[in-house]
Amino acid sequence: MLKALTTLLLAAMVLILIGTAVVYFGVVNVGADVPHSGPVQALLETARQRSVAVRAEAIEVPALGDAELIRSGAGNYDAMCVVCHLAPGFGPTELSENLSPAPPDLTDGNRKHDPAQDFWTIKHGIQATGMPAWGKSMDDRYIWELVALLEQLPALTAMEYQALVKASGGHQHGGGEAHMPNGASGATTHGDKAATDDHHRSVDPRAPEVHRHADGDEHVH
Repeated sequence: MLKALTTLLLAAMVLILIGTAVVYFGVVNVGADVPHSGPVQALLETARQRSVAVRAEAIEVPALGDAELIRSGAGNYDAMCVVCHLAPGFGPTELSENLSPAPPDLTDGNRKHDPAQDFWTIKHGIQATGMPAWGKSMDDRYIWELVALLEQLPALTAMEYQALVKASGGHQHGGGEAHMPNGASGATTHGDKAATDDHHRSVDPRAPEVHRHADGDEHVH
C-alpha cells in the first residue's frame, strides 16, 4: 500500500514538474492565429460546455415568445452582437473570422443551444474568448430580450431581421449604452436600413467608443 502511494506521489510530482517546464519555457503557443491541437481543443470545449451547463441549471427561463421581447432584443443585438455573431444577410467580419476561439454564428439553425445557458453566457461572459460579461452593465430583463431574439434568429430572413431592428428601441439596456461621439445621446437606433447596412460594412472595432452610464458619467474605451 505504501509503495503504491509513493509511486502515485512521485508520478504526480513528475507531472507537476513537466507542466511547470511547459509553462516556463513557453512551449504553448498562445497566438490566436495558431489553432489548438485536437485534444486541447476538445478539453477546452468540454470544460466550457460543462461549466456553463452546471451554472445554468437553476436558471428559470421565462416565456420568450412575446413579440415585444423579440423586437427589443433585436435592437440590442444589432448594436452589440452582430460584429462577432453575425445576423441574417450579414456576412463574416474581421472579428468573426480572426478571433480564437471563433465566436459562434448565432444565425446557424444547427447551433446547439439552451435559453438558460445563453442567458448565463451573455450575463457572465466566457474568459479568454472575447465574450464580455454584459451583466456588469445590463439588467437581466434586457438579457432575456436578447435570448428571446436568439430563439428566433436562425429562422429570420434578412428583411425580417431588419424590420425587427427598425421597430425596436435601438441600443438600450438600463445603463452603459454606447452613443455616437458626435453629440447624439440616448439609445442608438438602427432604424434606417441603408444606414444599418453601411454601419455593418464600415464598423471598426478599433475606433474609440464613448460609454455613458446611468449617473451621466462618460468615458472612452
